[in-house]
Amino acid sequence: MTNDTQPARNLGGGNVFAAPAAPATPGSPGARGTPIALWLVLLAAAGAFALTMGTRQTMGLFLSALNTSTALGIGSISLAFAFGQLWWGLTQPFAGAVADRIGTGRVILLGVALVALGTFITPYMTTTAGLIFAIGVLAAGGAGMAGPSVLMAATARLVPAHKRGLASGIVNAGGSFGQFVMAPIAIGLTAAVGWASAMQWLGVLVLLALPAVWVLRGNSNALAAQAAAASGQKALTAREAIAQALATPSYRYLAAGFLVCGFHVAFLATHLPGVIAACGLPPEIGGWSLAMIGLFNIVGSLAMGWAVGRWRMKSLLSLLYATRGLAVLIFLLAPKTPTVVLVFAAVMGVTFLSTVPPTVGLVAKMFGTANMAMLFGIVMLAHQIGGFFGAYLGGTVFQATGSYDWVWYIDIVLAMGAALVNLPIREARLVRPAPAAA
Repeated sequence: MTNDTQPARNLGGGNVFAAPAAPATPGSPGARGTPIALWLVLLAAAGAFALTMGTRQTMGLFLSALNTSTALGIGSISLAFAFGQLWWGLTQPFAGAVADRIGTGRVILLGVALVALGTFITPYMTTTAGLIFAIGVLAAGGAGMAGPSVLMAATARLVPAHKRGLASGIVNAGGSFGQFVMAPIAIGLTAAVGWASAMQWLGVLVLLALPAVWVLRGNSNALAAQAAAASGQKALTAREAIAQALATPSYRYLAAGFLVCGFHVAFLATHLPGVIAACGLPPEIGGWSLAMIGLFNIVGSLAMGWAVGRWRMKSLLSLLYATRGLAVLIFLLAPKTPTVVLVFAAVMGVTFLSTVPPTVGLVAKMFGTANMAMLFGIVMLAHQIGGFFGAYLGGTVFQATGSYDWVWYIDIVLAMGAALVNLPIREARLVRPAPAAA
């Protein structure tokens, strides 16, 4: 593998932010900062996210088959999925810190390999501990290493600052496109070769993300050192950056809102097929509902990437959370027909992960890109703590009551709380005190 600890580079080996040292043919891969180079970065990041996210978000389709095969009960299997939500979040601050310092490419390589391995061996697991290891540790941990904190930070490092909002929307849309494509693939493979082989084929497909290792290689050390030298200040260590972020109220508000996002996303991804089955609708509607969420989140992500450069990001987040709560309330009151379910899935898709571009944008705006993978990873950890409860409570409440209604009620209250908690956020770059004169 090539050296992964050098400054941010594009296809020609130079810094994307820098002007070329020698003339280059316009539009050629060797021209630094050209559209071809930038679009290749976006394709690599969005493609890797599509494969890891698409695989993870279709795992809910196998929940019933796993329960039938293992006879462990929905609650026990939901625990494995819930642990995966938590572990996916726990890995991201550490993966981000490593990527910021020793290189994005190496972290993505390990992550993709673990997702493939964990997904491939899941059908062989017959105990709760085994499912937690395969789904919750290997696959989820790998997806965290090759997940949004690392991919978004690499993109922010490799594209010009004025294009970061749209770039984050495109990368986020890649994850949604993966869900849209992988859900029908999983359904088709299950019908053709059975659920166990279908899951293993999904693990093999994840390996298509490996070319992103080369395109996204590099780290933020050189850029951080340059910025520190220009300002006359010492670059922050990881511990100092974390302490500064946690002492910032706006960062805490942002993380609190994102925790609610995790609850909502994990509950839908894990239990929406079960919700639909409980309504007496055919299983195919569950698969197509997940696909609809992925399809319409492409629209939502691209629209939000465009919007973050035009409106306050905290206002966009409040609008998204309020829309979710209202949509869930209407869904509970509406008759459960295939059309209603698919329309609900489409509305949820528009808001599903469109919270990511403004959240990424606020982290970058407040703290810059030097430690962005790590700081956004901490916000993602809050997201996945919410995801743990969304996945686990869904199965536990259904097993205890025979209905998902109470989880929906909790979701509505949390969504409205998230809409409110984002309003006090201050959208400004945090200014460090200047060093005292000698």
